[in-house]
Amino acid sequence: MREPWVVGVLLAGLLLGACGDPASAPGDPAPAAPRASAPTEQRAPASPTSRPAKPRTAPRVLYLGDSLAVENQKVLGQELRRDLRARYTSAPYSGTTLCDYLEGTAERSLVPAADKAAALVRRLRPDVVVLQFWGNSWGYTPCMDGITHDKSPARYFTRYAADARRLTEQIAAAGDGAGPRIVWVAQGPDPITPDRVRRVNALYAQRAAASGALVADAGRAVSPAGGRYTWTQYLPCTAFERARPGYCTQPLRGRTALHRDDDYLHFCLAPTTSRPKPCPVPSPGILRMAREITKTVRQSAR
Repeated sequence: MREPWVVGVLLAGLLLGACGDPASAPGDPAPAAPRASAPTEQRAPASPTSRPAKPRTAPRVLYLGDSLAVENQKVLGQELRRDLRARYTSAPYSGTTLCDYLEGTAERSLVPAADKAAALVRRLRPDVVVLQFWGNSWGYTPCMDGITHDKSPARYFTRYAADARRLTEQIAAAGDGAGPRIVWVAQGPDPITPDRVRRVNALYAQRAAASGALVADAGRAVSPAGGRYTWTQYLPCTAFERARPGYCTQPLRGRTALHRDDDYLHFCLAPTTSRPKPCPVPSPGILRMAREITKTVRQSAR
């Protein structure tokens, strides 16, 4: 098997700059504030009588995050509505990290004040807030104050942990002590700095344990068996993927693509665009992660 991540590494600077990704190359100019998929609310359709039993109350779910969440948001909404009849709102912004969603950072943030996490919680009153962030490691957003993983890993992790705590506190305060439940999404492998993602995921787990939140290990769904932090471009097709057109991309070889040849980070199999948007084509990595997140949201709704 070839070493597909090499191509991704060589083209990372060009690709991530075009897509407004949280891992944009050092030195790239910060883009103009990107467009979110303006907070979109999608209500569940009426459930047919033949459906299996559902949770007693359809949960209200708010999904926030960076470019991975932008490309995932449509599929996650479909999974949540089908399995839980969820009332679903997504407001991800490409290129962001945790501090972008903190209130008090509007002037140095890629997220406008009206779409900060606490502001959305006060307005929408969700039962669950799903947070999916790769972890801005190259200072792409101004609210990181120039703190980067490559220059100072210790400062980066200290700041990331502090932002996770503040974000948790602001969401809790906005819910007036009655929720919502937070679901942190653990990320998949990083072929460039594998230990960074491992430690970011550990921070999510620590924050969840301290605040009564949950962790959806979506990253495990896009990792090889026995290699949670080993990056791969392909995984064996599942029976679920084989039964759905387009999801087992190489059926004769029994494997499916998670990433394009020119993008080691994103999971959308369509070419990247300068204006990030929900993924328009079947993409196994996105579906695998969305199903894992949905499973955890179901757990939080019990």
